[in-house]
Amino acid sequence: MLAAPSGRSSPSVYETGRLVSLAPWLAGHDERIDWLLRRQRPDGAWGGPDGYALVPTLSAIEALLTTLRRDDGGPATRDRIDDAVDRGLRALHAALTGPAAAPPPDLPATDLIVPALTELVAENLDALRDRPGLTRWRAARLPLPEGMDHRRLAGVRMLLAGGRPLPEKLAHALEVVGPAARRVAGFGPVGPGTVGASPAATAAWLGPEPGAEEPGRAYLEDLVRQYGGPVPSASPITVFERSWVLGTLTRAGVPIGVPAALTAGLRAALGPAGTPTGPGLPADADTTSVTLYALARLGHPVDPMVLRPYDTGEHFCTWPGEDGASVTTNAHVLDALGQSLPHGGPATPWLGSAVRRLTRWLLDQQEPDGRWPDRWHASPYYATSCAAAALSEYGGTEAARQSVDRAVAWVLAGQRADGSWGRWAGSAEETAYAVQTLLAAERRSAPIAAALARAESWLSTVDVDEDGPELWHDKDLYRPTLIVQAAVLTARWLLRSADVDD
Repeated sequence: MLAAPSGRSSPSVYETGRLVSLAPWLAGHDERIDWLLRRQRPDGAWGGPDGYALVPTLSAIEALLTTLRRDDGGPATRDRIDDAVDRGLRALHAALTGPAAAPPPDLPATDLIVPALTELVAENLDALRDRPGLTRWRAARLPLPEGMDHRRLAGVRMLLAGGRPLPEKLAHALEVVGPAARRVAGFGPVGPGTVGASPAATAAWLGPEPGAEEPGRAYLEDLVRQYGGPVPSASPITVFERSWVLGTLTRAGVPIGVPAALTAGLRAALGPAGTPTGPGLPADADTTSVTLYALARLGHPVDPMVLRPYDTGEHFCTWPGEDGASVTTNAHVLDALGQSLPHGGPATPWLGSAVRRLTRWLLDQQEPDGRWPDRWHASPYYATSCAAAALSEYGGTEAARQSVDRAVAWVLAGQRADGSWGRWAGSAEETAYAVQTLLAAERRSAPIAAALARAESWLSTVDVDEDGPELWHDKDLYRPTLIVQAAVLTARWLLRSADVDD
């Protein structure tokens, strides 16, 4: 983490597609086009299964259509693009109009991104209506998913047109407003030069052909050098990566030596409102609570009162004004507050009340089958492990223990024949979360011991350095590399430390 301080995650089809459209001046442009073409699925779509393909497929199609309009690349590349766009549009049209059409997953800014990209795709198809490879789409229009419309995007545009400030959290998806994003008031490069911790938002703010000395341009050039052309959804993710990795390892008791620079960096990141996931974003209760928890586990507790503004009286919001609520955010807040309780101090009465309320709220969110879903991860194994661990350690009631037992039963029922777990296929990441949930059980039953033994055997065959599925929610799915590796290594360590045959 010290060697790569901005953090590391998988490259994003959505974000890379936006750079192809918005920043053809940026080094690695041809590599990004080729990368998009190579990442297309056999069925014509891009991205993850189910509704997770919508946003990346729209972004890739729009980027390739823009490439055709600019006449980028040679004839062979343009032929490949014609075929890729046609197959992508077929897949997208079928997904949006077919009998199995479903609302898109709850990803950040989807209700802005999808209408904006749908408009751009239609505009590009109109401009390319006489291109032989695309004539079948001359009069076609992609519908919006059921339940989605242009009203929120229109509202954002009205704010801009009226000279009114945009919400701070919109910085991460500033590209949705189109050319109006260029040098928009109230936003600008921060930290290493990023706008909203997003390559796409930064490129949109910079506009066409920014000067060589622009700080945002240097940020994008550094990212391209680091990733070799394509770019991730968010960068830097320094505090997010460090707090999750250290929190995961220390919770399990993994014996690690943590350089003082890492601890000092986490402490310095905490301001009066906590800490954000990335520069240019609002502070949030999720990153703040995991940072507090990691510091407390490392012997550097910080006053948890910084979390009090996120207390709604029933649960904790990820940020003020959040639409909906997050199970994992509240599980992480329970971790942070529960870990702070032994330290006493003036916040103790509020801490005790908040811990009790968080426990009740998490119990109420559990599904009848025993799992927890969440808005920040595609797999319920992640949210279930977060909630079960927090309730097991800090719930302190019989109801909390019973809730953990139901989660354990759900996990046991979901183990695959090879010993793994996973929403779509067995994965090391999800298997690690399942193992952690099973180990949260108060008593080790014979079925739990057998499941752990099978999991240990399967995990022993996995190369933790290999890429796995992208399961984390941003504008599209991504994989925070070191966070996932820490989860898998921790599960292996716990399995070796425990007597799984007991």
